[in-house]
Amino acid sequence: MAKSTGGFKESVANFHRISQEVAARRFAPIYLLMGEEGYFIDRLCDQLASGILNEAEKAFNQIVVYGKDSECGDIINFCKQMPMMGNYQVIIVKEAQQLRQIDKLSLYAQAPSASTILVLCYKEKSLDKRTQLYKLIAQKGVVFESLRPRDYEIGPWLSDFIRSKGCTIDAKALGMITDHLGSDIAKISNELNKLLTFLPAGTKVITADHVEQNIGISKDFNNFELTKAISAKDTGKALLIADHFARNPKDNPLVVTLSMLFTHFQRIFMLNYQRWLAKNRGVSMPPDPELARMLKLPSPFFLNEYKQAATLYPNRKVFQILGLLREYDLRSKGMNNGSTEDGELLRELLLKIFLI
Repeated sequence: MAKSTGGFKESVANFHRISQEVAARRFAPIYLLMGEEGYFIDRLCDQLASGILNEAEKAFNQIVVYGKDSECGDIINFCKQMPMMGNYQVIIVKEAQQLRQIDKLSLYAQAPSASTILVLCYKEKSLDKRTQLYKLIAQKGVVFESLRPRDYEIGPWLSDFIRSKGCTIDAKALGMITDHLGSDIAKISNELNKLLTFLPAGTKVITADHVEQNIGISKDFNNFELTKAISAKDTGKALLIADHFARNPKDNPLVVTLSMLFTHFQRIFMLNYQRWLAKNRGVSMPPDPELARMLKLPSPFFLNEYKQAATLYPNRKVFQILGLLREYDLRSKGMNNGSTEDGELLRELLLKIFLI
């Protein structure tokens, strides 16, 4: 059956549901694992590859092919074979998005074999839902669409992921990881698994020190701390961070910092606007949990910072700062910039922000 795809959160829920079904040995004849976020596709594929057949059965009954090197006719022939010394055979097609004329598999999907489990790993995009193949798999098998998270969805997922490992994470450590690793789920998962491996026995809360020691993200010099310094108009700390970024440009690319600053001031603008509505239109100020959702914060913990920043940066200043960010974004890309390096551009930008 098809799984609805109402966003990243629902995509994660569907991933866990299908994983539980596979663990309970409730298999579908065909799995279409598709979408831009490869992490969940790989996880489900690995579970199906390791969990259906035992090691002895895999030698005879498990076939892995790649779309670029395969033909639909050959895959259909594999699927129609009977398993040897077992109840199932498993056919895994990796990089199925490169399979030529993939819709020809609809000839098999009309009446899939009860003893074959076909797994199609269709990565980087989704199969056209108007095709006959998609409709048949949705009817007779399982469709999973793996959606990429938006930036604000990473924090909640990361917290849930860590809880599933028996730990929690404090707000600063969470901010450091989401700031530094972005929305690359596979990279975040790999780094967290390494971190969890090296944590002292009995550790229940991951802190900024743990992240710094095991992932290599500075707890004092990062975009999370930069936006915090800007929120408090702490010029000295902001420039210290900018100097650190200038000395370590590969770890702190200006394009990422500018994106973070743009999001930061967008949130300040939204909070100021809500305050204006409450003051001038008699609209009730949303409660803190609702405000945190509106601002798309990774955690409600950060709301106090934005309340402080909104007081120091009224929207007349925010408009000017957003204009500066657009200007420096263009300069960072070589327009009207001359030979000014990224570190100096960031220092210039920060000084102008503080002088507004």
